[in-house]
Amino acid sequence: MNFEYTEEQIALQDTLRRFFSRDYGFEHRRTVAASADGFDRSAWKTYAELGLLALPFPSDQGGLDGSAVDVQLVMELLGRGLALEPYLATVVLCGSLIRDSATAAQREAVLPAIAGGEALLALAHYEPGQRYDSDRIATTATRAGTGWRLDGAKAVVLGAPSADRFIVSAVAAEGLSLFLVDAGAPGLAVRGYPTQDGARAGDLQLAGVEVAADALVGKAGDGLEAVERALDHANAALCAEAVGIMGALNEITLEYLKTRKQFGVPIGKFQALQHRMADMVIATEQARSMATLAAVRADSEDPAERRRAVSAAKAYVLQSARLVGQQAVQLHGGMGVTDELIVSHYFKRLTMIGLTFGDMDFHLGRFSDSLLAA
Repeated sequence: MNFEYTEEQIALQDTLRRFFSRDYGFEHRRTVAASADGFDRSAWKTYAELGLLALPFPSDQGGLDGSAVDVQLVMELLGRGLALEPYLATVVLCGSLIRDSATAAQREAVLPAIAGGEALLALAHYEPGQRYDSDRIATTATRAGTGWRLDGAKAVVLGAPSADRFIVSAVAAEGLSLFLVDAGAPGLAVRGYPTQDGARAGDLQLAGVEVAADALVGKAGDGLEAVERALDHANAALCAEAVGIMGALNEITLEYLKTRKQFGVPIGKFQALQHRMADMVIATEQARSMATLAAVRADSEDPAERRRAVSAAKAYVLQSARLVGQQAVQLHGGMGVTDELIVSHYFKRLTMIGLTFGDMDFHLGRFSDSLLAA
């Protein structure tokens, strides 16, 4: 297997690096995080112009026919740049769900809007007390004339405050189903809040929200399989984002060790700190290999193979992320936890990745269960 990037992928990497170094510095990010939206809409427009929002979609629906490996490349750079834009929620999670599970009419209506930067979507699936189990849903969907009535609550919906539409999971008579719901639908209440890493999420209350028949995504009863496939794509993308952050932390920490002096010499001269730095680099490269495995397997049509590879990668990457994040903070001393230093923000983002769509224990359990099943 060839693990080298193509010329187009390398060019995209270079373009993203220039964008983040020139237009998305740390101080700019802090300003954006404190804004009402919590992300930069002009940066979102730039992503659309660069083709990032169209990357994983079919060319006949406004996309670029990109693979999960292409998304991995983008997510790694977004991680290095600590981007706040809802790329994961809109493009990776909801975009892949619509691409893989929606009707042809829904794909034609939604995917070009996402690709053009005209629509922001959020997946409203997890509920209070649900933890990470995808099938424990209490929200209900009942027939109402020719359409549906939705009742229930959703928790920690990534990108909820800025979303134009939601993909809401609910239990119908046929089983778990998915519905497209406009953000302004009567009966829908969204309570937004900032997350620990500076992004935005929200809780949803659905009280008699009525949607038309064509709001049903795909077929009634097929929602669980669609959600789990989309979550596998999202977890593979999170692995890549974590690797990007770890790489950035390694560079920042190495530079600090070269410049910070103690007893008249750079602290990087101390052998004990050199060993810790070496451990960080090794952990990052091993995590990169696992993230690549997750990206390669994320497009698999075999659910068991996809789930096993993604869970193995997520568990391993999170283990490495904890080591790299903690070492980076400690090697910076007291400065490592200050808000004025980007290291603390990288560390907080790694912590949030570790709690999003399954923590390390959850994915270790799922991986072991898949081995037993095989």
